[in-house]
Amino acid sequence: MITNYSDNNHLVLVGRITSDKRFSHEIYGEKFYVFDVEVPRLSGNSDLIPVTISERLVPTDELTIGKKIMVEGQFRSYNSYEGERNRLVLTVFVKDLQFLEDVEMTEEEAKQDLKENVSNEVTLIGYVCKTPIYRQTPFGREISDILLAVNRAYNKSDYIPAIAWGRNARFCKNIEVGTKVKIVGRVQSRQYEKKYEDGTSEMKVAYEVSVASLEVIDEEAENNEEIG
Repeated sequence: MITNYSDNNHLVLVGRITSDKRFSHEIYGEKFYVFDVEVPRLSGNSDLIPVTISERLVPTDELTIGKKIMVEGQFRSYNSYEGERNRLVLTVFVKDLQFLEDVEMTEEEAKQDLKENVSNEVTLIGYVCKTPIYRQTPFGREISDILLAVNRAYNKSDYIPAIAWGRNARFCKNIEVGTKVKIVGRVQSRQYEKKYEDGTSEMKVAYEVSVASLEVIDEEAENNEEIG
């Protein structure tokens, strides 16, 4: 069976570059850079999302602050080792990038544009790799935290945290580890306070997928279709 891993992880973002590019890493002479993109929400807030790109995709000197871009790619993770600590780092990995024309809009026109055009959407197909954590906020809102293992080529996997709300959160309570699911949602950034054992704390930013829809995939039925 030939697996098309690109179907497992597909993302589209439209936003503005808000930082200078920073060198990330180099593989076989190919340099990769990271920069931040601000993606507006309908609520008027925005998400600030890290984006990783190869120098071979576009001239990196064109990646300047304020430019509006559309990115197609994947939401990926990797482990970063800092001393004895190991943390999961999340980034958008660019497969294609287009510079968009800057059109002046009123506030209402900008909201309508967000409603009509995809500006932040990610589709993931993977396996639940930790028991989902269900809880309720002080205001009674239902939330479930999910960690999804999404396979990609060369026996690698991305571990993507996601958060489900309402009925989807309640549904996740009964999902077992190892279940294959499909999630559609958006990438969001969220600030939180990290507290340490010595009593100190610092503000950090978490990245995750806010789930809009979730479905369980019947692998047995999938396999039967392929055999048939």
